[in-house]
Amino acid sequence: MSNVMAENVSSPTTPKSISLNERAYLAFKHRLITLRYKPGDYLNIAQVMDDLEMGRTPVNQAVHRLETEGLLQIIPRKGVMVSPLSIDDALELIEVRLVNEALCLRLASQRVNAAQIAYLREMNQRIAHASASRDREEMMLLDREFHQVLADIAANGRLADILSIIHAQAQRFWATTLSSAAHMNEVIAEHEAIIAALEQGNAEQAEEAARVHIYSFKQALLNN
Repeated sequence: MSNVMAENVSSPTTPKSISLNERAYLAFKHRLITLRYKPGDYLNIAQVMDDLEMGRTPVNQAVHRLETEGLLQIIPRKGVMVSPLSIDDALELIEVRLVNEALCLRLASQRVNAAQIAYLREMNQRIAHASASRDREEMMLLDREFHQVLADIAANGRLADILSIIHAQAQRFWATTLSSAAHMNEVIAEHEAIIAALEQGNAEQAEEAARVHIYSFKQALLNN
């Protein structure tokens, strides 16, 4: 799970062992998925450089990388805009998640080990604690890591790359639903159902748990 922990460096405690360009990308991405930079806002790159404490070159490289992932838009003669959120985009994203996350959990159910099950359970307990504390940012970071661990367990690098982009986009929508304690309780229970299916090595149950989790996200979004 070392690659998961390395990936989860988008928090303010980004380790200095990775490249400057990667640090800028992860720190910028963190601010986008937690809605520190609001959808539809135009960004002042000089201000972003100050926020990230980075130079222009790594920030500009991050901009282009995040544009390819759909989180930013470069508007000619206007600058850089945080990609807006729309319900149509969310519904398309849900369709893509249903296919890819079902595959992820099918693969993971065949490859998971006891240590990984224990780690997922511990992480879900940390999500529950963050939810009880109403720490939205911590909930989002832990949820992101939870799904990264699932992708790692599936052990398919191409699928993991796809899921990384999908989850970053989905989390911006999810952030708009986090005021609902009832929804967070649903998320924690859905995570536990995923863990239980993996623990049993039941691929069909794991896929169904993934679908339930995604439809719950859809319902929370539509109700928001």
